[in-house]
Amino acid sequence: MQNDTRRDLLVGVADALGFVLGALAGWGLGRLLGFDFVGTPGYGGAQMIGLVFIVLGCGLGKWLARALAQTFTRDRP
Repeated sequence: MQNDTRRDLLVGVADALGFVLGALAGWGLGRLLGFDFVGTPGYGGAQMIGLVFIVLGCGLGKWLARALAQTFTRDRP
């Protein structure tokens, strides 16, 4: 049972870190390309594209972190 708890904790932490770091990466990429959602006023097209970068970063970061966490949580003989 303790092994299950450790695995679940690792997957949860990986999800959280992947989500946050992915969002930051998406925001940074959006800013680099001129689509800053956070630092500009209003809700125009550029801001919405910036938001899409953030959301995609969240999803991709979580997916990547979970994939990496699964390599560490597989049962080994």
